[in-house]
Amino acid sequence: MPVTINALDHLVINVADVRRTAEWYSKVLGMAVKVFDPGNGRAPRTSLIFGAQKINVRPIDADKVEWFTADHEATGSDDLCFLTAASPAEVVAHLTSCGVVIEEGPVTRQGARGTLQSVYCRDPDGSLIEISSYA
Repeated sequence: MPVTINALDHLVINVADVRRTAEWYSKVLGMAVKVFDPGNGRAPRTSLIFGAQKINVRPIDADKVEWFTADHEATGSDDLCFLTAASPAEVVAHLTSCGVVIEEGPVTRQGARGTLQSVYCRDPDGSLIEISSYA
């Protein structure tokens, strides 16, 4: 096979309010917020940085040509799983202290590398967020 994928560099989430989303991901998930210039005279973008990855935060009403985006964007349609070194009990305590409603968990799930312990919540747009740790 001439091309194989070995990592995910970034992904884009569509949101109703970029500022509100960036604040939530920063406060609740500890991600760094970075505003950057994409070049070519386009408007500044907001990214959420964690580990060696980033999430670009796209306002749902952004111009599709300027953003060069998917055909069927929608807020609250994402289902994202993030890894942490924290225990499930620590995740529950942290989410509770942030006022975030826990949808489910801790529960056992199957991850890319084996068995996970996961806690589920939702971001401000309603996307499902899974915070997991390997045993």
